[in-house]
Amino acid sequence: MIEKPKSSTSPILRAGLSLLIPGLGQVIKREPKRGVGIFFSVATIFAFAYWYYVTSTQIGWFIFPALLWVWNIFDAYIPKGAPIFIAAIFWLGAAYGIGWQATGVDFGALFGNTARARAIIQPMLHPNFLSRPTNTTQSWVEFQVPCSPTAPNADRTDNNIHLVLTPKCGTIGDSFTLEVTGLMPNFDTDVYWSNSIGDIKMLGPGFKSMLIVKTDANGTMKAQFQAPPTALIATGDLSVPKLHRIYITQTITLPGVIISSDGKYVVQGIYETIAMALLATALGTIFAIPIGFLAARNLMSANVVTKGIYFLIRSILNIVRSVEVLIWGIIFVIIIGLGTFAGLLAITLHTIAALGKLYSEVIEGIDPGPIEAIKATGANWFQVIRYGILPQVLPPFTALTIYRWDINVRSSTIVGFVGGGGIGLYLIQWINNADYQAVSSAFIAIGLVVILMDFFSAQLRKQII
Repeated sequence: MIEKPKSSTSPILRAGLSLLIPGLGQVIKREPKRGVGIFFSVATIFAFAYWYYVTSTQIGWFIFPALLWVWNIFDAYIPKGAPIFIAAIFWLGAAYGIGWQATGVDFGALFGNTARARAIIQPMLHPNFLSRPTNTTQSWVEFQVPCSPTAPNADRTDNNIHLVLTPKCGTIGDSFTLEVTGLMPNFDTDVYWSNSIGDIKMLGPGFKSMLIVKTDANGTMKAQFQAPPTALIATGDLSVPKLHRIYITQTITLPGVIISSDGKYVVQGIYETIAMALLATALGTIFAIPIGFLAARNLMSANVVTKGIYFLIRSILNIVRSVEVLIWGIIFVIIIGLGTFAGLLAITLHTIAALGKLYSEVIEGIDPGPIEAIKATGANWFQVIRYGILPQVLPPFTALTIYRWDINVRSSTIVGFVGGGGIGLYLIQWINNADYQAVSSAFIAIGLVVILMDFFSAQLRKQII
């Protein structure tokens, strides 16, 4: 073993140089890599401390770069160098400490607002993917607001349900009496107002809730209410008589189980998500395969032109891959509008960049023996790829493609949050509307799909590899 020649410089000189510029003494001591590492370690930790000082005016974190600077001087002074783990402790202590405060870690906020947590979690324990079938009976009667000399009688019969409203016309603040026969006996009935443009108005206490009246044993009910103060808002000229309606509704729960209305949206969203992931993976693979060959160093080092193509392709792949799918989704939504097509383009673009990089690395790692043997026969570039490279790369290519499809299923969910379609589009709407039962249904569906995709992709990879 050849020993590294020891530095003949003075320890005091090395320490002095490291006092001026961290790591310079180590460079003089013939340890350039150590010196460069120390310089960047001190520089980055000082930058962390300075940034946090500017944002919070806390000066205490400068103790860590100061300690690291002192350690650097001592390391340059002694011949064998100081223990490197001490410098690592100083650097990590500052990085994690500043990061802890900069990110505002507060576990009290996580567990403190239990009422808010219960308001979210409790509905999520009762997902509404399934529901009981119902049978709804509805009828209505028209009447005039405001009154005119020719106001028609507010009397109507529909499917053996007879409704009579008295008086037959009125205005804001007037009291009305609705009598109905022919309904289901001993059953709650919803009563609400619909103005001339179809706006629904509640008739319950304070006009903030539904008026519910129970029928008697004969299926008859009598409801009394006042005209809501907002009944004429946005209906046009208030002096012109218009026809309004009073609706009555009875909803009966039937035996059995069906998919709820939210459940149907979940199924539709999951279908769109899977389709988006499948198409994005297929399109991405088609474009990524040729790009992967152009981005492989061992195939593109023949001359200056191919090297230039290699560096250009690699740079483009790194740039595209560094931008998250969510950002690409926002860009495509702005360009072409909301919908699954925008999400499909975003995932496809990111898939091309990701698979192109992975494919090129697989190609760079193949056995060069078959390639050299085929080249010795005078084969051209395309023949080398066909007979020397493809047989080696097809199994890992297939495994990576399946794995990328698994990733794209998750990405299809996230891209919907910015309008890219799929289950994510419905999910963000339910979150905004605080419909946590529907949110829970979507979570369960997404979880099941991801589990199934993971299982089947694992089985396929096992068969291939």
